Amino acid sequence: MVELDVRGLSCPEPVLNLKPLLDKGESEIRVLCSCGASSDNIVRLATNSGYTITSEAQNGEDLEFILKKS
Repeated sequence: MVELDVRGLSCPEPVLNLKPLLDKGESEIRVLCSCGASSDNIVRLATNSGYTITSEAQNGEDLEFILKKS
């Protein structure tokens, strides 16, 4: 599983960092991000790229998503 930590980054940086991993076709990606618009954009990009959100957890202001290639 590949891990991507984009906590504290402003939009659109989290999505720009995630896109190459999705384009590469990684089977599973763990994404750590801050709450806010970036989390919505990450979910939208992942689902539009053929990934399923298999896990979502919140720890304070941070979110963790596990993305799995459909």
